Amino acid sequence: MLKAAGKMTQPLSPATDYYFEYTECDSTGSRWRVAIPQHPGACTGLPAPVRGTECTFSCKAGEFLEMSAQECTQCAAGSYSLGSGIRFDQWDYMPIGFSSLATSLENSLPGYNSLTCNSSSWAPQGNYLESNRDECTVSLIYAVHLKKQGSVSFDYQYPDSNLLFEFFIQNDQCQEMDQSDDKKWLKLTKHGEWATHTVNVSQSTTTSRQKGYFFFLSFLLRSGVAYTSECFPCKPGSFSRVPGSSSCEPCPRDTYSGTSQDKYTEGSGSCKDRPPCSMKDYFQIHTACDQERKTQVIFKWVEPKICLENVTGAVTLPPSGEREPCPPCNPGFYNNDTATCSPCPPGTFSDGMKPCQQCPAGSEPTLGYEYKWWNVLPSNMKTSCFNVGNSKCDSMNGWEVAGNHIQAGAGSSDNDYLILNLHVPGFKLPTSVSSHSGEEFGRITFEFETSCTADCELYFMMVRRSTKIVESWEKNKTRQTYTHIMTKNASVSYTWAFQRTNQILFHVRQYVKDVARIYSITVSNAVDGVSSSCRVCALGAQPSSSACVPCPPGHYIDASTSQCTECPPNTYLMPHAAPGPDACKSCGPSSKSDKEHSLCYSDCHFTYTEGNATLTFDFSSLGPVGSLMNGPSFTSKGTKYFHHFNISICGGKLAVCTDNVTDLSITDSQREKEGPNAITTFICQSTIIPASGRGFHTALSSQSINLADTFVGTTVDNNLEGISVTPDLFPKTSKKVPDVNFYYRSLETTSSCESGRSVVVTLRCNPDKSTTGELSVPSQCPAGTCDGCTFQFLWESSGACPTCTERDYHQIEGVCKGGNQDLLYVWNEPKLCMGGVPLPAKKTQTCEGIEFWIQLGAGLGAFTAVLLVSLTCYFWKKNKRLEYKYSRLVMSANKECEMPVADSCAVMEGENEADMEDEVVYTKPSLLGKLKAIASKRNGDNYENVQLNSAHSKTLVWS
Repeated sequence: MLKAAGKMTQPLSPATDYYFEYTECDSTGSRWRVAIPQHPGACTGLPAPVRGTECTFSCKAGEFLEMSAQECTQCAAGSYSLGSGIRFDQWDYMPIGFSSLATSLENSLPGYNSLTCNSSSWAPQGNYLESNRDECTVSLIYAVHLKKQGSVSFDYQYPDSNLLFEFFIQNDQCQEMDQSDDKKWLKLTKHGEWATHTVNVSQSTTTSRQKGYFFFLSFLLRSGVAYTSECFPCKPGSFSRVPGSSSCEPCPRDTYSGTSQDKYTEGSGSCKDRPPCSMKDYFQIHTACDQERKTQVIFKWVEPKICLENVTGAVTLPPSGEREPCPPCNPGFYNNDTATCSPCPPGTFSDGMKPCQQCPAGSEPTLGYEYKWWNVLPSNMKTSCFNVGNSKCDSMNGWEVAGNHIQAGAGSSDNDYLILNLHVPGFKLPTSVSSHSGEEFGRITFEFETSCTADCELYFMMVRRSTKIVESWEKNKTRQTYTHIMTKNASVSYTWAFQRTNQILFHVRQYVKDVARIYSITVSNAVDGVSSSCRVCALGAQPSSSACVPCPPGHYIDASTSQCTECPPNTYLMPHAAPGPDACKSCGPSSKSDKEHSLCYSDCHFTYTEGNATLTFDFSSLGPVGSLMNGPSFTSKGTKYFHHFNISICGGKLAVCTDNVTDLSITDSQREKEGPNAITTFICQSTIIPASGRGFHTALSSQSINLADTFVGTTVDNNLEGISVTPDLFPKTSKKVPDVNFYYRSLETTSSCESGRSVVVTLRCNPDKSTTGELSVPSQCPAGTCDGCTFQFLWESSGACPTCTERDYHQIEGVCKGGNQDLLYVWNEPKLCMGGVPLPAKKTQTCEGIEFWIQLGAGLGAFTAVLLVSLTCYFWKKNKRLEYKYSRLVMSANKECEMPVADSCAVMEGENEADMEDEVVYTKPSLLGKLKAIASKRNGDNYENVQLNSAHSKTLVWS
């Protein structure tokens, strides 16, 4: 069967589904115009390629290349163009040519549940671009073909040195161009300030990228291009009234420009009168206390004021509220019938309502802050409003006091960051508590709530050398309390930032009723704090003295005597514990406390008994600190990095992880003065970027985190105090020597680990390894953890084998030669011990040869034969003697032809023949009577006397 085939015409895609681009110029100076879909694979039927303009073609300022007709066209009123340059200063959407590429530092490996970065990207935020806020690395890429020498310039904010921000340029072969460090690595900016970065680019340059996280990018400017394919709209507040403009003018006074559309697509060709004022243009505050200690609610316009209140439909400011009594002073403050509260003098305390009092003898003030009444903002707190693309809120208060709480202010737009800051210059422990780097130096606790209808978010951040987001809460949160512990004595600023929405909305105050409230903030042990109470401390030598003296480290206060008492051995002193012996907590199994009773540690020795066998371990040969670097892993650009772990299992030396990523603008002298940003703990982790191939002089170490600051104990069990080992992660090949597990815990909590992190280091005896051994992570979890909270490591070493004892070797006897014999000692195989009892040296002992034993055996045989012959002869002779006696007796009895009845006639052993002839023993009267009868027959009527011998007596018996 034949079928006719015809050509089907595919319908063209709508013009909004694609855009035009030119191909590269060929050797003849020609190129083609091609259609590119907005979303690859999303449309079909694209227009066919057509021949493009000559490669020397360009447009003037105020014009753009209309790609459909391939002609230079004037920009419409309300927009502008630079001609040979491209400026991006409005970011309502991601412009054509820009793209994001996200990767995870925890790159995926087989069987490893890595962080998903599919949704991470740079986001347009109206007047600026904002990077992602998660742990992913996101590159912002812009590709352009330069016709001539040009430059690229952009404004940015980069306030956090813990995050990496680099700018690099690639050519059309994706090869990175040579750049100096000051061009590649961007300098830090101060909070809220902008910096400009400019780099000259050559004609061969085609690609540039920016990479980093949690910072902002604004105003990207490029020059050196032949044309622009679109005009840029004028920003709100500016206009261009005539076509073909190369720039926009600002609006005159009392006028404004903008758009009511949700998406900014057109600029303004003219400015309009200001709109009437509405409820969104003012906010309320509480006044400070007056001389009569009265306060009231008043209303103020949002500054700068952009509305008109004396026109039809405008609202006016509401009247002020009634004057009300001010709340009391905060604890540690007092007032003497004045309008302000003052801090109590040093050594005194107050609950905020009573006058300040001296602490009694044997006590000391508990320093800190306790803010629960909010009439005025405390002197060590500041508030501000921040918006990258909107400077209207710069002069506004981000938070407003409201009596029993402080709440987020109105702001100028819903995506403003409303900021509240509390500065603590340092911490001072009470004199009765020893200071140690691993202890708790202080804590901050605050009570808060959020009430939102949009996607609001409250951030709690800590600023030391860099800004760190400690925790964040989204949308509605009921009234609750949060606590953060400080484990370092350093100056710190705590910051709360509230944003009603991160969406770009031109109805800028749509969610003004969404609010965050903080009811109380408490900071303990603040060095410049005030006191609301006193605590017991040790007395000095003088009983009447009221000055406190510090207890020695590891001592607690006996409440009954106010004296210092040392904690018992192998216990540590818990911070913030009530005075008394319960303040000392016992260390875990196979651990001991240091001299200061501040922490517990392993002394490298461990003993395990099972049945009658006792194994003793000495891990000191493993060294004070072990290191492990796993990987490598790679970022999207191909940058290699590793996870580096430092582990201290025993002894007094802790592990140290150091961050050396610093601002390039900091001088060496400043860096030496400030010192390295290091973490000292039992186990820590750093991210290492090697120096090779990146233009660094040394490897970069960053993002150091504390994994374990508390030693829980050592045991062969798979569980200790809620920390569990997964045996399947490290399968055993031998069960002769048990694995020894070291358990650790970290006091620091994270958003995903509410109970903190935990670590288990498993020590396994492996005689094939060196004494320092080898550290490894589970193959299923290359980062050392499968859930981000529990880390597990295996340390295989011959130094992890038990110490040797006598049962670990056996004796071998040598051949006896010349009367001497060797005794050898060898280890049992396989040898599963280390150190301990040494192998005894070879011994030599005397021995007897085989000839001696043969002679001895022959002699014993001959003696035995002679003895047997002698015994045989003896018993034969004795038997003959008995037969003779018996025959005589029978013969004498046969004279009367009858056998006499004898009870016994045997010859007793030991009797001689003469005795047997001279005496007869009768043991029964019947036998005696018979013998008398025989005698009477022999002698007639004559009687004779017979001596009767008895075994028991020598008396004469007469018949």
